[in-house]
Order: sequence, then C-alpha cells, then structure tokens
Amino acid sequence: MSTTTPRATRQSNDTPGAVRRFLGENGALAGLVVLVVVLALMSGDFLTVTNLLNVGVQAAVTAILAFGVTFVIVTGGIDLSVGAVAALSAVVLAWTATDHGVPWPIALVLAILVGIAAGLVNGLLITYGQLPPFIATLAMLGVARGLALVISDGSPIPLPSAVTHLGDTIGKYLPVPVLVMLAMGVLTAVILARTYSGRAMYAIGGNEEAARLSGIRVDRQKLATYALSGAFAAVAGVVLASRLASAQPQAANGYELDAIAAVVIGGASLAGGKGRAFGTLVGALILAVLRNGLNLLSVSAFWQQVVIGVVIALAVLLDTVRRRGLNLSSRKAWAGGIVALAAVVAIAVGVASTGDRSGSGVAGGAHKNIKIGLSVSTLNNPFFVQFRDGAQEEARKEGVSLTVQDAQNDASQQVNQVQNYSSQGMKAIVINPVDSDAAAPAVQAANRADIPVVAADRTVNKAKLAQFVASDNIAGGKDAAKALADSLGGHGKIVIIQGQPGTSASRERGQGFLAGIAQYPGIQVVAKQPADFDRTKGLDVMTNLLQSHPDVNGVFAENDEMALGAIKALGSKAGAQVKVVGFDGTPDGIKAVKDGTLTATVAQQPRLLGQMAVRSAVKAARGEKIDPTNAVPVKVATRANADQFTG
Repeated sequence: MSTTTPRATRQSNDTPGAVRRFLGENGALAGLVVLVVVLALMSGDFLTVTNLLNVGVQAAVTAILAFGVTFVIVTGGIDLSVGAVAALSAVVLAWTATDHGVPWPIALVLAILVGIAAGLVNGLLITYGQLPPFIATLAMLGVARGLALVISDGSPIPLPSAVTHLGDTIGKYLPVPVLVMLAMGVLTAVILARTYSGRAMYAIGGNEEAARLSGIRVDRQKLATYALSGAFAAVAGVVLASRLASAQPQAANGYELDAIAAVVIGGASLAGGKGRAFGTLVGALILAVLRNGLNLLSVSAFWQQVVIGVVIALAVLLDTVRRRGLNLSSRKAWAGGIVALAAVVAIAVGVASTGDRSGSGVAGGAHKNIKIGLSVSTLNNPFFVQFRDGAQEEARKEGVSLTVQDAQNDASQQVNQVQNYSSQGMKAIVINPVDSDAAAPAVQAANRADIPVVAADRTVNKAKLAQFVASDNIAGGKDAAKALADSLGGHGKIVIIQGQPGTSASRERGQGFLAGIAQYPGIQVVAKQPADFDRTKGLDVMTNLLQSHPDVNGVFAENDEMALGAIKALGSKAGAQVKVVGFDGTPDGIKAVKDGTLTATVAQQPRLLGQMAVRSAVKAARGEKIDPTNAVPVKVATRANADQFTG
C-alpha cells in the first residue's frame, strides 16, 4: 500500500505555510491592505475610482524618488539631496526650453544629465573625498536648491506644453504619472535583480570589505549607484513639474524624507544589503493612502504630521528589531500589521481630536448639505490663521460644512488637496494658492468636474475662477513705500526683507514697493534678502544686514512676522533711528505699531478676507451669479489709527 501523500493534499496542507511565507516577504503589503480597508470603512469617498486614481498620481513622485533612493540604501548609504535635485532638474528643463528656446526633447535630456551629474558629485565626495553619505548629500541638497533659485531668480518658470502632458491622463483612467512610476519601478526591479550592478549593490550593503575582496570595484559601483539616484530624482522632478505646469524652485522640499521613509516602510534595511522595488512601491503607496485618507476624513494638517511621524518611527524601529531579533520571517510578517495598526490608532485619535477645529463642524442652517473645501497655503503664519478663522466663522453663520487643509507652503501638496476635494463631492472649493501657476492644473480639474472655485488672496493663472477675493498686493506695496518714505522725510538708506522666494505674494509686494520707492530719489535700497515670511529668519537676516550696513535707517519687510524679527534685531533703534514698515496687519503687528517699534503695517484684514471668500463660495455652490472679483480694502495702520484694527 502506497504511503505517498497525494499532491492535492500536500498543496492543501501547505497553504497556511505559503500564506505565512507570502506575508513574511510582504509585510508592508499586508499593512497597506489593512489601511485601505479601514479607510474605506471610515470614508465613503475613499474607494471611488476617481479617488484611487488620485492616490496613484499622488504617490508617483515620491515613489520615483524612492526607487532611486532604494539603490543607495541597499548599498548602506543615504541620499538627502533627491528633493533638491528634482527641483533643480525641473528648473533646468524649463529654463533651457522656455527662456532659451532649446527644443524640449534636448532640454529633457539636459535635465536628466543634471540629475546624473549631481549624483556623480555625491558619489565622488563619498568615495574619493571620504565624506559620510549624510554630510555629502546634505551639502548637495543646499547646492542644488540654491542653484534652482539662482537659475530661476526665485520665480516659477512655465514648462513647454509638450512636457506638461506628462501630468495628464490618457483617456479617463490612465494617468501618465502612474505609468511613469510603474515603468521606473520595473526598471528598478530589473537593475536590482538581473544586473551585475544590482548584485554588487547587495554585496556592498551586506559587507563592503568582503565585496571589495571578492573583486567588486566598490568605488565605481557607488558612483553608479548615486548617479542612478540622481537620474531618478530628475525624472521625479520632471513629473512633478508637469503636474504643476511649471518648474518651482522650492518644489519637492522635504520629499527626500518621504522617499527614505517609503524605502524603509517597504522592508529595506538602513544598514544595507536589503531592499526591493516592490516593497518601495508599497511603502510609497502607504504614505499616499495615509495622506489621502486623512484629507478625506478632514484631519487637520497638524495631526497628519503626527500620524506620518508615527508610521515612519515604527517602520525604522521594526527594521532595527528585524536586524537584531530571531525568527526573521515571522517578525517581517508582523511588521506591516503593526505599522498599519499604529496608523489606524493615530488616525482615530486625529479624527477625534480635530473636531470643529478642522472646520468640519456645522451649525444649523438652510445650507447644511453644502460641503465646501478650503486649502490654505500655510497655517504657520498668523495672517492665514486669521483668514481660516474668518472662513470658519462665516461657514457656521451660513450653516455649511467647511473642511480646511493646510498645504504647508507646498504647491504639490495643495494640488493633491484640491484633487481630493473634487473626488469628495464638494459643492465649491476655496483656494489660497501657494503659487498662482502651480495651482492651475488642480483648479482646471475642478473646472472639468463643474465645481466652482474661489481664489483668495492670490489668484490662479490659466484656470476658470468663480471669483477672486483679494486685496491688491501691488497697491499695498506702494502704500508701504509711501509710509516708509514719509517717515524718513524722503531721504535715507533702506533694506528690504523679502518673503519666500517664488511665491506670488513676495513678488507682488516687492514689485509694488520698488515701484513706489522709485518715486523718492533720495532713498537708496542698499540690500534685499529673503527670510521666508518667518520671524526667526527675519531676526537673523536683519542681524546680518546690520553688520554690512550699520548706517541703514529704514526697513521694509514683506510681512509682519519678518518685520517683528527685524525689530528684535534692531533693539532700541526700532522705531527711533530705524523706521520699520511691515505688511499684513496681524495682531502682533498692530500691537508693535501701537508700541511705536513698528512704524506702519499694511493691514489686509485677513479675517474679513476669509469671510468674504466663504460667502462667495456658498453663493457659487447654490448657482447664484457672483462678480468675478471682490476687493478687500487695504489700509495703512499707523500709531494714529491703530485702535481701529484691534480685534
């Protein structure tokens, strides 16, 4: 009698083991599935075709960057420069094609070559300069970002129309960014699994000295690895620029951290010798799904950072556990589940803690079924906090549902938010653009979905707006010039502290101020330096300018936060020997005016701006006709009239 176990029985008995092995190899995939199921249960908008396509598009840039970083991490290195290299490559493409008439295919090749060159420099610094990868790539981050600003002069550059098609969709269901992402993923998998260089990367990451003794030219392979990372960063930069229809010198800021996180979440080891293209793709999708789901659930941007931070920290912690512990495959199987569970808990806490502070709370009213989405350029600025508060106040008054998201001065993130609003069935969208050009593709998508869009404070170029609600930044800049010139008696040396390079607010305020101050030939502008609309940076910049221009007697800062930083640097000179004029009319700015340290500020009335924007959005959602523009009065606040701006 035969004792051979039938094949079908063996396969059946081995099924649990096969499942365990599969989960052991794909723990991150299990985590992704858990996240998708939970978010689908929490939001009815999540599993729609439109939203899933949004997730794919939103994951594309991070995934392409992460594929390049995978090569580096497999060798045991790190690359912090990929975000800046992506921005530089896109700027080179737009600059050569748009400003210098180079045919776009040649400009595209030049952009890729710039990425490869940046990667080779990283590799040379690490292999022959003996710099740690962290230091070498951190230095390249600064160099690439600086070159992008120098080449573009701090302003976005339009892309050739042929290149912008990379951000389009073929038909209804084939987004080009997703196709590029998949192609780069396949290329990564082939290089790692089927080429000599790929096998050498694993060997170097596993034991560099052993790899060297076995005949592998380690230095040459590291050069190739960092060059690949730079090339992938360049491709990511082109895809990102195509989504924004322009090359932004500040684009992809911080994306290097997302790329590294995607690689580690996908199962790679920071110690080297381990990593796969599929795992990296899953890691990028986890981050995109998290951000998309948190947007749909109206979780505040502050809690979103907490959730993403928890997931990244756990992924790295589990990487350490995997390397130190026993029963490796079992730990890998649990890793994705633990990360997903932590993300679910963090999401629940974020949703519970957000409440009405996200703007989703609704008072009773005739329009309670109207949902409006608001994307603010940044909530790390008192001006826009007041703008949001005014918008929420008006939403409660009108009885509508208002969801607020913070773009954190990232044009790409804002595009994602507006796309998510479109898939959520919003009746109207209010956008305070990070950049007027970069917001256009998302607003155009809302136009195609027949969702009215109201722009606030800054307009959106090349898109249809139901209304533009704003004060005139250029006129305000001219008013600031007159206020400063009058306080100086028409004579003196002044410095200009600029906002974030590339933003329309900085450009327009600066343009208006320079036009206004040109009417006073006795006033000389001796220096202009950016401080990113930040008080601390305003303090540092003013401190440095005083070293080279100790005789300055006037300062114009393009917002109140930087003006307050300048006042701190000036000390007792502020308001006395040195006159300072700001912009925005924030509560702290008005207080400084009343104290006499700030000579004047151009008050834009941000709370009123938010109220007017939501009021117009409600009318547009109801199908009422509204004027294409709605002006918010701009006034110069001085010590004589400051009381009227209080509160």
